[in-house]
Amino acid sequence: MAERVRFPSSTGPTLAGVLDVPEGEARGWGIFVHGFTLGKDSPAAVRICRQLAAEGIGMLRFDALGLSDSEGDWGDGSFTVKVHDTVAAARFMAERGTPVSVLVGHSWGGAAAIAAGRDADVGAVVSIGAPSDPSNVERHYDAVVGRACQDGSAEWLIGGRALTLKRAFVEDVRSADLTDKVSTLDRPLLIMHSPIDNTVGIDNASEIFRMARHPRSFVSLEGADHLLTEPGQAQRAARIASAWVEPYLR
Repeated sequence: MAERVRFPSSTGPTLAGVLDVPEGEARGWGIFVHGFTLGKDSPAAVRICRQLAAEGIGMLRFDALGLSDSEGDWGDGSFTVKVHDTVAAARFMAERGTPVSVLVGHSWGGAAAIAAGRDADVGAVVSIGAPSDPSNVERHYDAVVGRACQDGSAEWLIGGRALTLKRAFVEDVRSADLTDKVSTLDRPLLIMHSPIDNTVGIDNASEIFRMARHPRSFVSLEGADHLLTEPGQAQRAARIASAWVEPYLR
């Protein structure tokens, strides 16, 4: 069962989300943090959250600032805003009586989930295909980054959508550093990554694992592409996460 929800972002505009609710009694609740510009309705987000709900873990997936059904301007977001909005989502879940046990982040969202883990007060964090350096996303908009820095903003076309890249966004992403966030996470961390990921290389998983403290786990998603579009790959990742997170569910 899916329930549409809305809650305030860390900067003011309202964020739109979908709550995938288990049919029976919930074992626990979690939040899914989507990739860079993917949104709550991206295939990985939908398939992972629905599978986790089928496994008894209710999941909130929400659109980042200015994407799809959320209010605001995407260019006013950043890595820091994404992290703070994840914490805001956890606060929303607690206020509605479904406190969150786990953050599950995919791609850039995996890095944000790690960075938000302590402040979101969750029991565990799961990253899927996460970069060890959030600033790696600059290669996606490198054709317009110079103009954005010089003029203050620049229009950026991606996936048939026009987004506004702003200087403050670029500067925030460039200054993002996971090193301290990983080493001081103080939460169990499951790192999942495909060895054939051509978008975010497997060396990123190795670096995150190296920086993390125990309890930490690594699972190789053999045969999966970065977006988990191959049949069954997203569901497989969800089933692995469901089993691993069991001791940390509230």
